[in-house]
Formats: sequence, structure tokens, C-alpha cells
Amino acid sequence: MINIIISGCNGKMGQVISSLIEKEPDMCVVAGFDKSGIQQNTYPVYARPGDCIEKGDVTIDFSHPDALEPLLEYCTVKKVPLVLATTGLSQIHMNKITKVSKVIPVFHSANMSLGINLFIDLIEKAAKVLQDAFDIEIIEKHHNQKIDAPSGTALMLADTINSVVYNNGEYVYERASKRKRRAKNEIGIHSLRGGTIVGEHSVVFAGIDEIIEINHIAMSRNIFGMGAIKAAKYIIGKQPGLYNMKTLISNK
Repeated sequence: MINIIISGCNGKMGQVISSLIEKEPDMCVVAGFDKSGIQQNTYPVYARPGDCIEKGDVTIDFSHPDALEPLLEYCTVKKVPLVLATTGLSQIHMNKITKVSKVIPVFHSANMSLGINLFIDLIEKAAKVLQDAFDIEIIEKHHNQKIDAPSGTALMLADTINSVVYNNGEYVYERASKRKRRAKNEIGIHSLRGGTIVGEHSVVFAGIDEIIEINHIAMSRNIFGMGAIKAAKYIIGKQPGLYNMKTLISNK
């Protein structure tokens, strides 16, 4: 039996993962972390990770950047592998994650959907073929409760495109203040927020007399939960290091 600890257990994704794990015959949730400390499920909930007395085989985190440091400290001290899906992380956060990954295995992805990561692979292939003959723009849509913009996935897409086409591409988040013609090395990133949109990402390749558009639409949060569960199973027993969806998919 794989014992899971969920960080951000009372949030939307925490509850999705709790529900999904109930259907997994070889997994169970033994504890959760949430700043409220309120128990919503059968397992105990701790406001501070350091207070947790249950032993977990892996921690799945869908919480908030503010909760990252105590979580990293807990996982480092207890030598618990970490699946990290929180978005809106800064470069300072990433530096700390890299440091911790030298002690424990850390699986990090801004999007835990297997589909979205295959989508990113398709975008990389398209960008290599089309190169700078096409202007490239990214459009992402999410629900009206999402705090960070652009989404972590949109930035993953932009980074992928930049690495294969420009290397020094300029990310443009809004054009109202620029009042200039589009530069060739720009990657436009546009964020829409409204309603209950789970997540939609589109990459538009606009060339001379033709447009290619590649889309991914998330219909429910379950896809992110299932991806996180696959990542948790994958990372157990791994050597310290930084892992991601590309690593997991390549092993398939």
C-alpha cells in the first residue's frame, strides 16, 4: 500500500485527488496539510507540515507558493519524495526546489495532465518545422478564481517555443501599452479569466496566407489528479533528482 500525504488537501485539487485515491486499490491518504487545519475527510489535517506524525511514502502538493518552504523542509527532513504541482512559483522558489532535489526525488510540473504534456511535445515539433516563418501567439483561458496569470502551462509552452526557435524571444503579455508593430522574436501570451473554465490552451502559428492552431481543452480537474497520481507512483524509489512529465512519458 502506498501512503499518500496531500498538501493543499482542502482545496479543489486536493479534494479531487482525495476522491481519486479512494478508487485506487494500492493507495491511501494518511494525512493532509492545509493552512486552516480543518478536517474535511477521514484523514487528519495539519496546519503545519512539521506537526504531522503519520508516515507517508510520497507527498502530492496542489497548494500555494506561500506554503512551499515548510513543505520542502518537511519532505527534506522526513526524506519523503515530492510531487509538486503548485503554479505561480518564482525563480527563488525554483532555486530552492532544485536544492531540495539533491536530497530527495522531486517531480515538478506546472500541469500534471498527460495530454497537455503530449500537446507541448506537438508544439515543440511544430515550432521546429515552422521556425521563424510564422508568428507565434499563445492564448490561455481559466476560471475566474485562478490567481496567477499567465498560467504555468502557458509559460511552459512559451519556454518550449523559445528554446527551439528564438532562444532570446520576447514574451509580450499585453499590447495596449506597446503601440508598436510586432517584432519577429515576440511570443504573445494572452490570459482570459471567467466562469468555470477548467483550462484551455491554444497556440497559433500565423504565417503568410495560412494559420495553424493547436488546442488542448481540459474538461475536468480529474485529468490533473490522475496525472499527479501517476507521478506519485513513478517517483517512489527514484534517486534524488528533479523529474517531470517529459521524464515520465519518455519512460513509457
